[in-house]
Amino acid sequence: MNTKLSKYLKLSVLLFTVAATMSFIIWQQQKPTLYIIGDSTVRNGDGSGSNQQWGWGSLIAPFFDTSAISVRNHAIGGRSSRTFINDGRWQRILEELKPGDFVIMQFGHNDASPLDDTARARGTIRGTGDESKEIYNPITKKQEVVYTYGWYMRKYVNEAKAKGATAIICSPVPRNNFKDGKVSRADDSYGKWARETATTTGAWFIDLNNAIGEEYEKLGADKVNTFFPADHTHTNLAGAQLNAEIVIKGIQGLKDCRLNKYLKK
Repeated sequence: MNTKLSKYLKLSVLLFTVAATMSFIIWQQQKPTLYIIGDSTVRNGDGSGSNQQWGWGSLIAPFFDTSAISVRNHAIGGRSSRTFINDGRWQRILEELKPGDFVIMQFGHNDASPLDDTARARGTIRGTGDESKEIYNPITKKQEVVYTYGWYMRKYVNEAKAKGATAIICSPVPRNNFKDGKVSRADDSYGKWARETATTTGAWFIDLNNAIGEEYEKLGADKVNTFFPADHTHTNLAGAQLNAEIVIKGIQGLKDCRLNKYLKK
């Protein structure tokens, strides 16, 4: 093989490699992303620690065709609808969010905490109205205006939709609280307010509080107790897997939601 031909072949291979790499990068950038946001019931150590606790958001990716959609679980333990924003976590997602993406959100477990305690200062005002209260935040050492749970949830939905993304609100998963064979619900609090926010903003809604509660009641308290090794809120792998399957059933029930097309058949 002469020198010129050899150089030509090497250049051709190089150009082909560069073109293929660029095409892959462009394809990856165009591929939609499902962002998951929430608290420790959505992501909780992913099995680390002595209690092997998991959240459902860490287990739903296998239900999707990840060659067609990326699944990113940005949930983190200890956060409320308020502090997930205050930490800058929502802003970082917004900076990446693009038309065709999806945001599925579940908050509420930590929103009932005090507004200005010295431990975490993560609570929100109960309800979905426009009430607000100015406080001194002992964590940030700054004045802060705190709003209702519904106000923060509307912020997520409206800002996601402004970016061309699809927003899905989930009511909080129920805790392991049985009484007379029935699981306590949040139908008069965060479950209700999550539904109201979805209705007023035009977001999709998955009623995890009731769907999972009904499944727990079918299984019975003894079986459900095995899902909660440390407390009445945080599940082990088996409990998180069950919750993830119910989330997927909820998505399947959103008949006209585009997210359905990315689920494995």
